[in-house]
Amino acid sequence: MSLTDSAIRAAIQTVIDPNTGRDFISAKQVRNLSLDGEDVAFDIELGYPARSQHAMLRKALIDAVRTVPGVGNVSVNVSSKITAHAVQRGVQLLPGVKNIVAIASGKGGVGKSTTAVNLALALAAEGARVGILDADIYGPSQPMMLGVSGKPDSHDGKTMEPLVGHGIEVMSIGFMVDPDQAMIWRGPMATQALEQLLRQTNWHDLDYLIVDMPPGTGDIQLTLSQRVPVTGAVIVTTPQDIALLDAKKGVSMFQKVSVPILGVVENMAVYCCPNCGHTAHIFGADGGKKMAAEQGLAYLGALPLTLSIREQADNGRPTVVAEPDGEIAALYKSLARQVAIKIADAAKDYSSKFPTITVSKST
Repeated sequence: MSLTDSAIRAAIQTVIDPNTGRDFISAKQVRNLSLDGEDVAFDIELGYPARSQHAMLRKALIDAVRTVPGVGNVSVNVSSKITAHAVQRGVQLLPGVKNIVAIASGKGGVGKSTTAVNLALALAAEGARVGILDADIYGPSQPMMLGVSGKPDSHDGKTMEPLVGHGIEVMSIGFMVDPDQAMIWRGPMATQALEQLLRQTNWHDLDYLIVDMPPGTGDIQLTLSQRVPVTGAVIVTTPQDIALLDAKKGVSMFQKVSVPILGVVENMAVYCCPNCGHTAHIFGADGGKKMAAEQGLAYLGALPLTLSIREQADNGRPTVVAEPDGEIAALYKSLARQVAIKIADAAKDYSSKFPTITVSKST
């Protein structure tokens, strides 16, 4: 009995991607399917980074194809290809950056910066090229969290090279000023500094640039939302009512400027005593989950209130780096995959495929 392309595709279609809930045939992720006698070979191209799951997906696909009568050797290669996706109307993409993700909160003190850095590191751990922009001009924290110091180099006197921490590119106003120096700037100066940090940095072919936003909905947030090509935003909140109140304002701002909300992260959701194991919802229970449901937004997950998360970030080795195989790092990686999948499902940007039209005067 000779093998047929349709029989192999039918077998592949029985495997469901646990991250998306879709099969690889319907998602059009099968590439280079070839049959050579009894041998079968094909590639799977994911639209999101998931390096930690490649082996599991490969095994599931091989097992499925081997159920087809007459199949001999099966060769499957799983890889990821991240593409640029559409942004606000009239805003051009940033050179060297495919997708910009804003990590925002309406209120300070909810763990937004810690979430941002661990999300960036989780995307990198899953195989993506990642950078992080510290957009909090008044209170930059990413240099400390990533354990990076020094001033950026400039090869041409006009642009800056990003520094690198734990494999991701990083830029922050914290590299330009003394750590103890207060940034006593009015809004226009702060927004100009943000644009310079963003546009005068030589980002190197990033799949994702994570922007750690300052809290609130002021000048910096509006500048980023209206003039920077943001693919989507993630809202970080605690379950506390006062934090949810401000988080809703952040959601409203992004909606008004047509920036998609990728989802809600509920931080400090539960405290577990390391000594007795007792759990307590110090800031309330499921507030972020309820807000996401009320607003019609995706609930990306909950993160615990844990001493280790704070200690590791303060020491310049965030959780995803300090305990890459730990339970909390797995939560951050799950969150990162969900964000990447939301982006992959969005409309792609085709501006780079369009020809440039020039008008010349005839002689």
